[in-house]
Amino acid sequence: MSTKIPVRVDGRELVLSNLDKVLYPADGFAKAEVIDYYSRVAPVLLPHLAGRPLTVKRYPNGVEGGSFFEKNAPRHTPAWVRKVRLPVPGSTKNRESIEYAVVDDLPTLVYYANLAALELHVPQWRVSAGGEALPPDTLVFDLDPGAPATIVECCRVAVVLREVLRADGLTARPKTSGNKGMQLYTAWDRDEEPSAYARRLARLLEKEHPEQVVSVMAKKARPGKVLIDWSQNNPAKTTVAPYSLRAGQRPTVSTPLLWKEVEGCEHPDELVFTAPDVLARVEEHGDLFAQA
Repeated sequence: MSTKIPVRVDGRELVLSNLDKVLYPADGFAKAEVIDYYSRVAPVLLPHLAGRPLTVKRYPNGVEGGSFFEKNAPRHTPAWVRKVRLPVPGSTKNRESIEYAVVDDLPTLVYYANLAALELHVPQWRVSAGGEALPPDTLVFDLDPGAPATIVECCRVAVVLREVLRADGLTARPKTSGNKGMQLYTAWDRDEEPSAYARRLARLLEKEHPEQVVSVMAKKARPGKVLIDWSQNNPAKTTVAPYSLRAGQRPTVSTPLLWKEVEGCEHPDELVFTAPDVLARVEEHGDLFAQA
């Protein structure tokens, strides 16, 4: 039997349901705890979602049940949730446009947490107040280890990539993916197309460090190496947001890192952070992903 509880969040009326449903069975982490996490991490999470069209990965029956990606705002989305309709040329589903939600405030974030939208994904660009797509403002490098490589090897590559970016006047910010790899972000306001720039750097590092780095997606090229995935800068693609939960066995989080943690990493477990860990880190450090 579904239990529904009306609540008021920053002046908005919501109805929360099935709060005791366990979404991460290995940790006994229930929907109530998912909502609590997103509510408490909101002050540092919302700035990284604001203005960006949202794609979510929903797990209505928990991480061991089925899941689906959702770009269109659900039909029952409250009228007060900000929405933008954007064209999707070349859609495989023959859609001319998608009506996205934009998470600009806590009530919208709680609304999606209640839908068991565990993972929050956003592009590297925002929309204007009028709903028009703006040029990319962020550059991202997704570092993906090919077994037996791990996030330890990703950290080594991240330090090298940081120095290349620094020499080019760009400041890199590291975070875990919340799964096996990590990402580097930097602010972007240049005329060059970001995907072309990222591809150029990925190929440079592949040439200079052929035993460590690969820049192509082919699986046969990846064992023991770190893929620098530059393609995440394609405007049609999204990357998991900082502070988003991931849908693994445990409620791990895509977690902003200190560079000293990256430089000193010697074992993959050192960079695994769950929701409670991240709340403690935010209490200690604030938003490590805030741009300087």
